[in-house]
Amino acid sequence: MKHISRFTFSLALVLLSFSGLAQEKKTTKNDTIKQDSIVPKKERYGLRVGVDLFKLTRSFYEKEYRALELVGDYRLTRHYYLAAEIGNENKTVDDDRINFTTKGTYLKVGFDYNSFENWGNMENIISLGLRYGASSFSQTRNSYLLYNPYPYFGSSTEIIDGTPYKGLSAQWLEVVAGVKVKVFNNFFVGFSFRGNRLLSQKKPSNFDNLYIPGFNRTYNGNFGVGFNYTVSYFIPLYKATVKPKETPKGKKK
Repeated sequence: MKHISRFTFSLALVLLSFSGLAQEKKTTKNDTIKQDSIVPKKERYGLRVGVDLFKLTRSFYEKEYRALELVGDYRLTRHYYLAAEIGNENKTVDDDRINFTTKGTYLKVGFDYNSFENWGNMENIISLGLRYGASSFSQTRNSYLLYNPYPYFGSSTEIIDGTPYKGLSAQWLEVVAGVKVKVFNNFFVGFSFRGNRLLSQKKPSNFDNLYIPGFNRTYNGNFGVGFNYTVSYFIPLYKATVKPKETPKGKKK
């Protein structure tokens, strides 16, 4: 009887061992099939083109302002984008002592870095970037008031001028912080804030560049600020597979 019991117990141990091995193999096989069935994520690359609605709509409600700015970016890598803006401005400024008109075109080129980690099919952007800007323009001094050191004896005399100053130029650097959100299909809306630092400028001999197209006002010396609100359309060119993040050695998956 003892021999039979020992034999039965030994047979049970052997069967349990084979069962465990079979279960392990089955689990490993299922995990492999499941892992192989995961579809790799792909992201779209292409060109995005649009217009600055802020400048465009401002031209309708501000009588002395006309402007148009086209914007665009091209996705180089998963996070980096080549970016550019090209525009034209015609602005008349009527200050307390001077009235002048600035006309010209400008170009900004640089890059944006997207720090937003999208999930699913999202393609939103929270970016920080840099631009090099250059502008070619002219200014016309329409009128100005002569300085009157004794205002109690009468008002300042207004001089109607109309002197044009052509062949002016300026270069600057621009730090850009912005957001772009996909609203539907391939359409995006976005906005950005800009801080400018003037590098160089060509001034008239007896006048100053009080406003530079693309840079804005220069009343604060070499520093300026800007803002744009854009709507753009994305033109997809190709897709690239996103590489999965590698698990550091020594860490369990």
